[in-house]
Amino acid sequence: MSAFIDTNVLVYAQGAGPKSDTARQVILAGGVVSVQVMNEFAAVLRRKFRLEWDLIADALADAREALGPVRPIDVDIHRRAVDLARSHDFSFHDSLIVASALAAGCDTLLTEDLQAGRRIAGLTIVNPFT
Repeated sequence: MSAFIDTNVLVYAQGAGPKSDTARQVILAGGVVSVQVMNEFAAVLRRKFRLEWDLIADALADAREALGPVRPIDVDIHRRAVDLARSHDFSFHDSLIVASALAAGCDTLLTEDLQAGRRIAGLTIVNPFT
């Protein structure tokens, strides 16, 4: 299984409790993230957690180390995201996540933001917190 990890998993890993434990296990098992996920992660750490930039940089570095190279978003992914948004009625940001997961060749998207069990072009959406 190759898993694409959504932003909410990285965010939960920063806290304490059952969801945080699950998120850390998911990250340690490995997966793929895009630059969009890393951007959203940094924004949440700053806005919601009010972390200083040095701590945010450390959290980003930890995520890159655990998950490997961060996947870029290119024009082809952008185009596919527009098509996915149109055909599946996703938000554009969610469409970018799905398009990035598909471009990375992942078979699983780990997120709590989309309908668990839904399949899109060989990609299965899984909520790791249920």
